[in-house]
Amino acid sequence: MADPGQEAMTIMVHHHGKAHPLDFPAQATLQDLAATLASTFHIPIENQKLLIAPKPGMQKAPFPPTPLSTILPLSSPKFKITLLGTPSKEIDDLNTQAAETRRRDEKRALARADARTRTRTAAGGRGGQGQVRTISNSSNNYTFHRLEPLPHLPNPSRSLAFLARLRDDPGIRAAMVNHRFSVPLLTEMDPAEHTTSESRTLGLNRNKGEVIELRLRTDAYDGYRDYRTIRKTLCHELAHCVFSEHDRDFWDLTAQIEKEVERADWKHGGQRVSGDAEFYNPGDWEAEREGGHVADERGWVGSSQVLGGESRGSGAGGGMREVLARAAEERARRAREEKQEPPS
Repeated sequence: MADPGQEAMTIMVHHHGKAHPLDFPAQATLQDLAATLASTFHIPIENQKLLIAPKPGMQKAPFPPTPLSTILPLSSPKFKITLLGTPSKEIDDLNTQAAETRRRDEKRALARADARTRTRTAAGGRGGQGQVRTISNSSNNYTFHRLEPLPHLPNPSRSLAFLARLRDDPGIRAAMVNHRFSVPLLTEMDPAEHTTSESRTLGLNRNKGEVIELRLRTDAYDGYRDYRTIRKTLCHELAHCVFSEHDRDFWDLTAQIEKEVERADWKHGGQRVSGDAEFYNPGDWEAEREGGHVADERGWVGSSQVLGGESRGSGAGGGMREVLARAAEERARRAREEKQEPPS
C-alpha cells in the first residue's frame, strides 16, 4: 500500500475474470507487485505469471526490481495486467487428487492383470494336459506414466481430466502397446509461451518420448480445443518417439498410428471418418503453414536445438514444418454437419 503523503498509483489487476484495484507508491517495482499479489491472492511468487498488454507481454518469476513506471504502459488505452496462477491450497489439492488417481489406477491395473492371469491359467488347465499358462503384464508399461497439468493456469483439474482421457483413449492405448511406446510424462503446453505473430505450436516431443506436451487450451485460456484434433496431434508426437525428422518414414508411421487409433476408437463405440478413406493426409498439415498453426518444430533434443540443424527461432519459412488443425477441425466440423443432415 502507498505511504501517506507519497505520490501513489492505482493498478487494476485482472484475475479469474475480475478486476482488482491495487495501490502502489510511485517508486514501486515489479518485485513489489509480485509480493503484493502473493499476499493478496495467496499465489506463491514462483507460480505467478503476469500477462501485460500491449507490452512487454508475459512476465514470470524471478521478477526483476524494475520500476513499474518504466515497464507498465500505464498511458495506453489497451493497458491490462492479467494474473495467471493458482493458490497454494488448490495446488496442494490438485497434487493430492493426482496421487489418489494414480494409486487408484495402479490398483485397478493390478486387479485387471490378476483377473487375466486367472482366466488364462484356468483356460490352460482345461487344455487337457494340465499345463499352467501365465501372461505377461508388460503391456501396462506402454502408456503415459505421469500426467501433469500446469498449476498456474485456471482450472488445472480440468486439464488433468483431459490428459487422463487422452491416456485412457482406447485408440491411443492400443497404438502405444502396438509400438511399445512408454512415455514418462504427458503434460499440457502454455499457449502464451508457444505463440508468436507467425505461428502457434500445437505439440512437442522432447528427447524421443521423454516428455510430450500438447496445447489443450484456446489461446485466451477460456476453453479447450477439439478433442479429436488434439488426439491427432498426439499421434504426430508419438511418431517422434521413433523418427525426429519429418521425412517419409515419419509420415508413414504417423499415418499408421492414426489409423490404429481410429480403428480402435471405432471398435469401442466411435465411428470411422468415412469408410476406408484415409484418416491422415500429410498434405493437410503442410497446407496450413501460411495460417501459422505449427504442429511442432520436429523432434526436440534437450531444450534449445531442433534436430536437423534448424533452431527454434528460424521462422515460418525454414524446413518442412507441418501444421495442424484448421484443416483437421474443418473436416471434423463438416463430418458433424453431415451426420446432422436428414436423409434425402
